[in-house]
Amino acid sequence: MSGVLHLLRLSGTASIQDGGRPGFLRDGLSASGPMDRLAHAAANHLVGNPPDAAAIELGLASATLRVEGGPVRLALAGACGPLHCDGEPLADHRAFLLREGAALTLGRPRAGMFATLAVAGSFSLRPVLGSVALHRRAALGGLDGRPLREGDRLPIAGPAPAGEADSCLDPVPLESDRPIRVVLGPQDDLFPPEGLATFLQGTFTVSGQADRMGYGLDGPAIAHGEGGFNIVSDATVTGSVQVPGTGRPIVLMADRQTTGGYPKIATVISADLRRIAQRRPGEPVRFEAVDLATARQLAQARAATLDALSRNLRPVEGEAERLMAANLAGAAVDAFRDD
Repeated sequence: MSGVLHLLRLSGTASIQDGGRPGFLRDGLSASGPMDRLAHAAANHLVGNPPDAAAIELGLASATLRVEGGPVRLALAGACGPLHCDGEPLADHRAFLLREGAALTLGRPRAGMFATLAVAGSFSLRPVLGSVALHRRAALGGLDGRPLREGDRLPIAGPAPAGEADSCLDPVPLESDRPIRVVLGPQDDLFPPEGLATFLQGTFTVSGQADRMGYGLDGPAIAHGEGGFNIVSDATVTGSVQVPGTGRPIVLMADRQTTGGYPKIATVISADLRRIAQRRPGEPVRFEAVDLATARQLAQARAATLDALSRNLRPVEGEAERLMAANLAGAAVDAFRDD
């Protein structure tokens, strides 16, 4: 262990997440893991960790942290807010060195819900079923089976790499203005045409009942078929869209239950899971149906984006030259000219 990250202040939610613990669905345990896997991988790549290494996931949070026992390299990615070290501004989506005793302040995100704060070397925590990812309802993983809170001290597993140049990445847009793409089913045949039309043509909003288990949506009620809203419980996946008796859909997320007895009208494609996860309560959600072949193509494209993260890292020292080469002022207008 090379040091400790001390959580001095926290507003919002925070938990330890890594790649999750797949393979336990038959035991009634979903995998957990990050709500935005792209942000999680980006933050880890920036500090030289494997993409699935344990990091802090912040949910609509602001926080102040201090490092004790030596310097550490950190990076913040995803839904980011203002970032300061002892009052001096820092950039997100880039690595930086936090000296011992310095205070890092993270502001509430400007847009989106979840950000990932990664530390070089990751954290020294005891795995449960092969993972340190917190599954809150099962009280597994994380720090003592619970979310993080003020006063927590997280042991860092490895030292900050000496002499390594800090790197940066271009943030991946949250694409909040586009519909969430879904594949209809597996129980879309239990809904009448008007119910399917409501789902695909209506505008919903994320309700106040939204967490890592599922996002309840407010909006027009989706009509069920003659069979009603109860089915024999069967398996769910992350992204399953259940429609209970209220007619208001629920999108199942990373900490979902593994089976459910409400009909599932559709499934959010894997490439769009981060996009629905980054919607805040009160923000609009629309759905668009795509076929399975399209969903596979988009999944492959997202996997390629994840694989390319490490190749897209740039040294911070080259940022000024890159911006100058872009000729950002080339389209400036002379206010004293008539044309």
